[in-house]
Amino acid sequence: MIATTLTTRSIRPPPSDAARVALKSQTGCGLLDGAWWPRSRDLTAELPALAEILDPLWGRITRVAVNPMLWPVVPRKVAVGHRVMSVGWFNPELDPHKLLLLSYGTGRFDLLVIPPETGTAGADRLMAAACDPHGAPLTATDLVAAETALLSGIGVIDRPQSSDEAWEYEGGATSTHTVPMIAGR
Repeated sequence: MIATTLTTRSIRPPPSDAARVALKSQTGCGLLDGAWWPRSRDLTAELPALAEILDPLWGRITRVAVNPMLWPVVPRKVAVGHRVMSVGWFNPELDPHKLLLLSYGTGRFDLLVIPPETGTAGADRLMAAACDPHGAPLTATDLVAAETALLSGIGVIDRPQSSDEAWEYEGGATSTHTVPMIAGR
C-alpha cells in the first residue's frame, strides 16, 4: 500500500526522487492528515519534493514546523522552485514524529513523519495507520512506538500520558489510551 506519491492515478511509476506521501481522505477524522516518508533527515533536500506534491492538492505550503529532536539541521528557509518556504521549530510543543504544514488560504495539515531508516513493510503499515479514515486517536509518536513494538515482538504498549501530552494544541484534549499494535496488511 505504499503511496510513493499522490499521483497514484497515473499508470507510470513515480520518479525515484518524488516524495513518498500518503494522505487521508478529506472526510477522514483523527489527529493526522496522512504520512510522509522522507529519504533522509535533510529538510533542505526533502521539503521541496513534498511541497511539489502537496501544493496542487492543499494550496501553496508557506510554512512548515518541525520538532528539531529528529532533524540534525533545521533551516529557517527552504527554496521550493522560484519561492521560499519558511521553516520553524518547536521543542516541547510539537510531536517529534509530526510535520505541521500551513497552506496559504487553506489551513493547517499534520503529517506523520516516518523515520527514513524504516523498512518498506514498516513504512507501509505506518502510512496505512496514519491514513485510517476512522482516525484512531493516536499521536504520531504513538504510531511509531507501536511499529517499534511490533518489530521487537512486544504486543501492546501501555503508555500513560501526562496532561500535557494528552492535549492536542488545536483540537482540544485527547483521552489517555493504550497504543495497539499495528496489524500487518
